[in-house]
Amino acid sequence: MDTINYLILGLLQGIFEWIPISSEGTVALAAKYLGAAQNPVDLALFLHGGTLLAALWYYRRDWENVLRLKDRPLIRFLIITTAISLPIGFFVSRAAAQAAMGAGLLLLTGAGLLFTAWFQAKKINLNLGQNKLAAIAGILQGLAALPGFSRSGSTIFGLSLGNLPPAQVLRLSYLMSVPAVAASTAYLALFEAEQFTLAVWPALAASFAAGILTLDLLTKFAEKINFAKFALAFALLCFAGAALEFAVAVF
Repeated sequence: MDTINYLILGLLQGIFEWIPISSEGTVALAAKYLGAAQNPVDLALFLHGGTLLAALWYYRRDWENVLRLKDRPLIRFLIITTAISLPIGFFVSRAAAQAAMGAGLLLLTGAGLLFTAWFQAKKINLNLGQNKLAAIAGILQGLAALPGFSRSGSTIFGLSLGNLPPAQVLRLSYLMSVPAVAASTAYLALFEAEQFTLAVWPALAASFAAGILTLDLLTKFAEKINFAKFALAFALLCFAGAALEFAVAVF
């Protein structure tokens, strides 16, 4: 596969990682049709390394505070979400390695976000504390190991059950992805490194660049729009993604 096709895959990863459509499924499907030499799913997971670096850079002040032990609420949140999501994700990924449930799970995520939009429009709030939100988000992130289950969509839904502003919901959802993605990237580096020759690395750079731009656009969008409309927009993206996956499966 030539460099242009790898760059396309990197751009897809950088965009779809942050919206409620499974970036892993999208990139793996594109890699298959573009004729990637690597295993499509492994290549999709490898390109998560680019968006991992994007999240580290974009939220670098948060990570600096974490490393300096200055933001204890965020540290506690990340410990809870990581401790819950990693074991769930490990067992779910092994149990569902051959599953093909993408469209159905995207519909489920879209329905959850649709309820979120309704709750916000009606000013209904469960007022869950941050520890409970972290536990819920951690479970949902672990379940996102299911093929087609959107990590960003499900964790945004879980975090919206509290009393957080949209930009804070996005921030926490994207920050909590870093330890989980780092674990999967480390696994690939240890056991599948021979797949990823120098030809693939431009895709990683494209994933990083597109990831930062998309993160910035979504964060600014979330700061300006009513949360009900924001959740509705993400729900519609889920439904569109489910329709696309269903169409690909049929045709």
